[in-house]
Order: sequence, then C-alpha cells, then structure tokens
Amino acid sequence: MGTVGFRSTVVPLNIENVDTDQIIPARFLKATSREGFGKNLFRDWRYSNDDEKQPKPDFVLNEPAYSGRILVAAKNFGCGSSREHAAWAIKDAGFDVVVSSFFADIFKNNALNNFLLPVQVSEDFLKKIFEAVQRDAKAEVEINLEEQNIKIIPTGEQEAFEINAYKKTCLLNGYDDIDYLLSIKPEIEEFEHHYE
Repeated sequence: MGTVGFRSTVVPLNIENVDTDQIIPARFLKATSREGFGKNLFRDWRYSNDDEKQPKPDFVLNEPAYSGRILVAAKNFGCGSSREHAAWAIKDAGFDVVVSSFFADIFKNNALNNFLLPVQVSEDFLKKIFEAVQRDAKAEVEINLEEQNIKIIPTGEQEAFEINAYKKTCLLNGYDDIDYLLSIKPEIEEFEHHYE
C-alpha cells in the first residue's frame, strides 16, 4: 500500500460467506508468481461456462457503474481453504482494500502479507456503505491507515478499525518482513553489541 490513506469509489459485493474457491477457483492455482490472477477473480461468478467472452451482466465486477480500489463484501469474507492466491487475485485485479464485517483469519493474514488491507467494520457500518453505494454508484469511501479509520464521504459517517501494529508499519512503509528487519538493522546491531 505504502500510503497513509486514500479515497476511492467501491465495488459492492453484497454476498456473505465468500470462500477462497469462489475468489479464485482451484483450477487456476497452477502458477507460482503473483501476476495474472486478477483476470480469474470470481471467475465462476463473472463468466458463463468459463468463457471470458460471455461475462454475466448481473455480476458486480461486470457492471460498468462500479469501479475503484476498494472491494466491499458482506460478512465472513475469505473463508474456506488457506490459499494465498485469493489475496493475489484481489490485489492483481486492482484492489488495495477489502472491507467486510468479518474476515477469516487465514485470509486476513494472507491479505496483509500481500499489501492488501482488510478493514473490518461493524455490521451496521457495512450496511451504511452498501446503502451509500446503492444510492450513488460513485459514492467514495476514505481509508486512513495512519489514524485507522474509514469514512463514507457522502454521509460523513466514520468508524475506527483495528490492525496489527507491525503490519500497519509494514503497509505504511511498503515493507515486507525482510525490508522491516533491514529498517531496524541499527537497533539489532546495537542489541548484539550490548550482549556480546
């Protein structure tokens, strides 16, 4: 992510219990690099008979009214198997944030490890986001990672969200685990010197 915060329109996926096989079907897990998974995000919901030339017009990712860097999903998002490819697919499709009222723990960790911010909100706040987008498909949501809050721009309503402090530091600075260790190298060396 590498940014403190941003505003974006959202893609509303008002479906509960979205599992990782729906996010990225198992038949597309052959590749080991992170690129190229976005085109198969929600593949079985997006296309008829696995044919990219036959998009299902009623699925939200195929509706031209909706776009943006924030995917808003109903509760229990990312349940099922622990495939990291689910986070890869969402990120590769252009999303930086997923908002839900509940995330499966393994999905949440995979998302954070791949610079995809999972923002968990209350059921009530999630409902308000869906309502705002239903009224206006171009309604924006603002994410402020530094202050850990999310705001619905048209209504001004906001809510705080929790995030692991270490992962927050990594997201704000664009660090993976190795980058983080390198960033604190002087402290590590000082600690080693102190206990020689």
